[in-house]
Amino acid sequence: MRNLVPSWIRVPIVFFIIFGAVEFFIDSGDKPAFVEYPVVLLFLLLVLLILIAIEAIIGALENVMLHKLDEEAKARFLAEKESSVKLTWLSETYTKLLGQKPIEEEGEIILDHNYDGIKELDNDLPPWWLYGFYISIIFAAVYLLRYHVFNGPNQIEELDTELAEAKTAIEAYKKTAKGLVDINTVTQLTEAGDLAAGKKVFEANCVACHMADGGGGIGPNLTDEHWILGGDIKSIFKTISEGGRSGKGMISWKAQLKPLEMAQVASYVMTFQGTTPANPKAPEGEIMINTEDPEGPEETQTEGTETPAVEVQ
Repeated sequence: MRNLVPSWIRVPIVFFIIFGAVEFFIDSGDKPAFVEYPVVLLFLLLVLLILIAIEAIIGALENVMLHKLDEEAKARFLAEKESSVKLTWLSETYTKLLGQKPIEEEGEIILDHNYDGIKELDNDLPPWWLYGFYISIIFAAVYLLRYHVFNGPNQIEELDTELAEAKTAIEAYKKTAKGLVDINTVTQLTEAGDLAAGKKVFEANCVACHMADGGGGIGPNLTDEHWILGGDIKSIFKTISEGGRSGKGMISWKAQLKPLEMAQVASYVMTFQGTTPANPKAPEGEIMINTEDPEGPEETQTEGTETPAVEVQ
């Protein structure tokens, strides 16, 4: 069986089988495993070197064995090896694709043209060239009907469609990618890990003005239903990001905090609602009851005169 397939075919086949197995069993996401993990590339190179070394060793052993055979056995071995390795179908296919006549038959296609002893043969075009030409004609006809007769989308229209699909995909990705959250996509986070991270940010940056229990100090009380700038998740996120009222509100935190951190601390602030702080500050702003479902659409009901949204509480 080994003599039926030459080494220059056998080695690539085995290598690509191993390569395919590596790509199948190693989870590397959208990138090939040998790109994502350089050690995989080193492993594949080592495998290739081993395969080549095995072929070289086997060839060397055959040569050693050949020299130990008598003349008759040596001739028989060489004859079997030569006949088994020949890929006659490959050479025959190549000859057919060229479409040439054998040298012995060139007299049948010689033309009556003679230029200083140089004669011309009336060879047919190679079949591969003719078939490629016929395929290009068929493709051109189909293209003409599709895009010029039946008004198929042109390149500009296809580009616009792809851009719209890409924009939709980006917006969908933003809804699930917490790190890319903004004022339009922010939602209340309810997972314990997010709330714990929000509490950490709050304790590091907000307790000086709002107290650890949200009761308020320099800043307003976060536990009652009165809000200066809106008590829903989007309003709180915007206030943290852009800052409060000019001249007397809190600073903008978007330069110090990442979007995910602002979403986490905004969600943590909402957990103060309904709690009882040790020394609650007097209510400020209008009553805005947040009826938002963390898994559903946002809604804030305002009682009294509407107040412009600029600052938390």
